[in-house]
Amino acid sequence: MGPLTATLTACTAFASLAAWLWLTLAQGMFWRTDVRLPPPAAPDGRPDRWPSVAIVVPARDEAGVLPLSLPSLLAQDYPGEAEIILVDDGSTDGTGDLALRLAREQPGLPLTVVRPGDPAPGWTGKLWALRHGIACARGAHAAEPEFLLLTDADIAHEPDSLRELVAAATGADLDLVSQMARLRVVSFWERLVVPAFVYFFAQLYPFRRINRPTARTAAAAGGCVLLRTGAAVRAGVPEAIRQAVIDDVSLARAVQRSGGRIWLGLAERVDSVRPYPALGDLWRMVSRSAYAQLRHQPLLLAGTVAGIVLVYLVPPAALLVGLAAGRPATAWAGALAWLLMAGTYLPMLRYYRQPAVLAALLPFTALLYLLMTVDSAVQHYRGRGAAWKGRTYARPSDA
Repeated sequence: MGPLTATLTACTAFASLAAWLWLTLAQGMFWRTDVRLPPPAAPDGRPDRWPSVAIVVPARDEAGVLPLSLPSLLAQDYPGEAEIILVDDGSTDGTGDLALRLAREQPGLPLTVVRPGDPAPGWTGKLWALRHGIACARGAHAAEPEFLLLTDADIAHEPDSLRELVAAATGADLDLVSQMARLRVVSFWERLVVPAFVYFFAQLYPFRRINRPTARTAAAAGGCVLLRTGAAVRAGVPEAIRQAVIDDVSLARAVQRSGGRIWLGLAERVDSVRPYPALGDLWRMVSRSAYAQLRHQPLLLAGTVAGIVLVYLVPPAALLVGLAAGRPATAWAGALAWLLMAGTYLPMLRYYRQPAVLAALLPFTALLYLLMTVDSAVQHYRGRGAAWKGRTYARPSDA
């Protein structure tokens, strides 16, 4: 290794270490996993009055997961008035009929199934379904519901989930309360990729930073969003975000910009039951929207690739190169950066009840995400970007 190469390698290693010091100390403590629902105002967890809630479930070809999720909504132990509106978004597998059968077999909250037809031009499928579900909820009774629970068809809720969400929203005077559902981790690839998915999301959108009253950062987890109906009206959603592929983040931004207070945290009693048993399943889940997250900008893609390489791939490479070339400073910088990386990942692994050894494999997992992101861009330019269940969405300027 020549002097110039050795100097460049050392500088890159120390740049990676500096990045990890900044991420660990100055990025909103993104690595902590103790951001849970804010406590209710009342000591017994009960507001003075339980507001009415409409639970809106957009569903497209969800017959495979609905028997694991819908019964949990039907069984909600909620003291106030609540109903479920399942929007059958052009399903071909009998999703709507299955939902009605499950409701007959397990009496609980009242269930209505609506079928809005194909999305109008300029709408993504999920937001088109939410539009109709929300309209149905607001027009079904003389008084519209005070809250809307927007929850995906693969999300299972513990019986007290709705009660806890409403108590948190009313107690802290929040307009949007969102929980990142605990995703399934059963297969090898789920164990390797899923906790990292939530870790990377929290790194981009630190929960503590989002939850500050004066925050400028906004995000939500689309699988479980409790939204005040009045806040939705003020923000003009879902119409204002009808083209959004990253609909949860767009929803949170719209509510925040209209003066609403938002909150995002990890769930304890809300779980996704959707399986991703093979790497290909997870690959499609990430790549379908990764380039949309970068606003379809090649410069942002290049910056993201460079950032992943510097932050996640340089540390192990610097350690190995430093040891092989007899450059202790380079090796130490790489080792310390890798140690910070693994240390900040451990809380997420504990949250998902996974072995600590997976923390050392985070560079490999990050490499997979880098490849998924690049593949997302490639699919976009081939005309197959942002595809989900038979639909492909163009970026807004192309629509």
